[in-house]
Amino acid sequence: MSSNLNALRADITTLAVDAIVNAANESLLGGGGVDGAIHRAAGPELLAECRTLGGCPTGQATLTRAYRLPARHVIHTVGPVWRGGRHGEPALLTSCYRASLALALQHGLDSIAFPAISCGAYAYPIAEATRIAIMECHRFVLQHPVMQVSFALYSDELLTAYQQQLGRQK
Repeated sequence: MSSNLNALRADITTLAVDAIVNAANESLLGGGGVDGAIHRAAGPELLAECRTLGGCPTGQATLTRAYRLPARHVIHTVGPVWRGGRHGEPALLTSCYRASLALALQHGLDSIAFPAISCGAYAYPIAEATRIAIMECHRFVLQHPVMQVSFALYSDELLTAYQQQLGRQK
């Protein structure tokens, strides 16, 4: 496994990286979970900028400034709601990671931190979501070894799942 990938138990809003990824809803106007936490920590300027963007479709990503966060940027991506796995959810979740990483590369960023996209209120099964996250990020850092990718996880259950999946990639 690449040393460019790591999982940590952390509040993503406290990380001083080039970009943190927000597991946003399509409006980009804030919500619960990590989305609400990022909007609260960044301050009202983030919401004001997001209002100018016109939303973001599921599986896509967009970049904003980070305002009061220690990160430089926020990459907002909209993960799929789990509906049994037969409605394109794996492809949409894969697209979230690819689109976020492509934006980071396009903007010359060297470090990015992801939450567990779609694993909260959107109820994506943790094992499957973790497999997709690690696989896509591993593939990316093999092609772009300068990029440091972290997974900032809010629970011990998620941290364990990500660490196990990282171990399988060795």
